[in-house]
Amino acid sequence: MELTLLGTGAPEGLPRPDCPCASCASALGEDARAATALLVDGTVLLDLTPGAAFAAARAGRSLGGVRQVLLSHPHDGPAVEVPAGLPQPGRVPDGSELALLTGHRVRATPLDAPGTGYAVTGPDGRRLLYLPPGAAPAGLDAHGGSYDMVLADVVGRPDALAKLRAVGAVGPTTDVIAVHLDHDVPPGPELRRRLAAAGARAVPDGTTLDVGVYEDVPDVPRRTLVLGGARSGKSVEAERRLEAFPEVLYVATGGTRNGDNEWAARVSLHRERRPGSWRTAETCDLVPLLAEGGPPLLIDCLSLWLTDAMDSVNAWDDAEWAGGGERALRARVEELTSAVRGTRRTLVAVSNEVGSGIVPATASGRRYRDELGRLNAAFAAECEHVLLVVAGQALPLRG
Repeated sequence: MELTLLGTGAPEGLPRPDCPCASCASALGEDARAATALLVDGTVLLDLTPGAAFAAARAGRSLGGVRQVLLSHPHDGPAVEVPAGLPQPGRVPDGSELALLTGHRVRATPLDAPGTGYAVTGPDGRRLLYLPPGAAPAGLDAHGGSYDMVLADVVGRPDALAKLRAVGAVGPTTDVIAVHLDHDVPPGPELRRRLAAAGARAVPDGTTLDVGVYEDVPDVPRRTLVLGGARSGKSVEAERRLEAFPEVLYVATGGTRNGDNEWAARVSLHRERRPGSWRTAETCDLVPLLAEGGPPLLIDCLSLWLTDAMDSVNAWDDAEWAGGGERALRARVEELTSAVRGTRRTLVAVSNEVGSGIVPATASGRRYRDELGRLNAAFAAECEHVLLVVAGQALPLRG
């Protein structure tokens, strides 16, 4: 089954008309995108968009053989003119299947937002799933097997991928293509980086793909360390890296700090950002979690883990530190980094990058700064991917 992407952008396209934002200003060349529309084997057109005939011609395709035009979502603005020779657009009722004389079968997939998803099976048995913008599947079951290709709003609804992964509809060999791309993420390297973290990719308008043919997409990094200063956006970046995966275990190392209202407000804000399917564990006992199998871990953060570890060896007292506290802390750090090296779980950890500013006025403050620097370096050495977040911008240091 052959698929041509006549457009890969949001309904308003990219850049948006008259939008002055930085993403729209940089959406040039291959990064400019028309509204998403898909041509399947020259026979089925999924979503009719302005200029579809010209887009097909630019891609070396024709709409002359189209036998079915299906709409996936409500279209705002004036009605799109139907090119001469094309059948009138329609929809397939949720749960129903449309069989075409060409051998294609199209089943409508219910969604949690207005619109219709389409599962298309080609004459060769290959299967693709197309979801409209801002929507995720509803009522999925685990008996349909994985699709060869999924085209979805990965940036706007990463939880759609999480739901598909949870029931096996997206598997290790599924080619995930991001469509309905808008100005929420700067185009180019930043978009590619974010999609790779979700196990997805983007292609330029006009690209033709063979459904089911292997594509060399970068694997999702198994171990990632996200560094950054205060309010740099490091926790948001870490959470974003796992929001396309189900059943994440969020490991909070800071505890509840009973009576500290400001800390409680911070914790509440973090909880509100997390998907409802994630679980939370409040602990600094990380080694057993890393040794176990299970869903991905998000550890936030290592700097608080270090505070707890230094408390446990009384590292703040100079005599205790010199009398064995330093050796005990080194052993704790070595135990943790060894567990990171051996873990089979997907892991994203957050830590503070300190030491670039004011030198602490106390010996204990300087000791903590130095030990956190050592911990970050040791932890980073065990990770395939290391990021530094500055002013909300993620800079890859490794991977």
